[in-house]
Amino acid sequence: MSVDLEKFNKFKAEAEELYKTFGETNCPYLGTKVGFNAKGLEHIKFKARSVARSTQDQYVRFRLLKLAPDIVRKSHTLQEYFKTKKFESLKIGSEWEQKMVNITYYGFVAIVADMRIKVVLKQIDDGKIFFWSIIPFWKNEQKNTPNINKKILHVGDLEID
Repeated sequence: MSVDLEKFNKFKAEAEELYKTFGETNCPYLGTKVGFNAKGLEHIKFKARSVARSTQDQYVRFRLLKLAPDIVRKSHTLQEYFKTKKFESLKIGSEWEQKMVNITYYGFVAIVADMRIKVVLKQIDDGKIFFWSIIPFWKNEQKNTPNINKKILHVGDLEID
């Protein structure tokens, strides 16, 4: 599936404007507010620092983005949880530094309009929890036999997803 670049850029701009309106929302499972900051929006566009996602990957995530606050608001069950240590760019004073920190990821899955969607939240050390990503939770794998698709759960690295 290829994405028309003009249509993609228009859709991306609209999704970015919508994202700016999200602010914070309550997550019942975590019992706290979840923020929608620039880091989450950046992660929709980039897999890692200076490694852009494909246009198709971004398009899918931008299409789902409007569902993220509602999924967080209605999440009462945690489906994925992952703790790790890694280097993270943090602003300390007026300087950006790479610092080893504790990272916690929370994954929530919802079924919306016959789609299974995963929202990933991220927490750095004991800081505020924020939106990190949204992805379709399955994809079809073409088998060698024509007209047979097998649904595969998308389980991967919560940092990259």
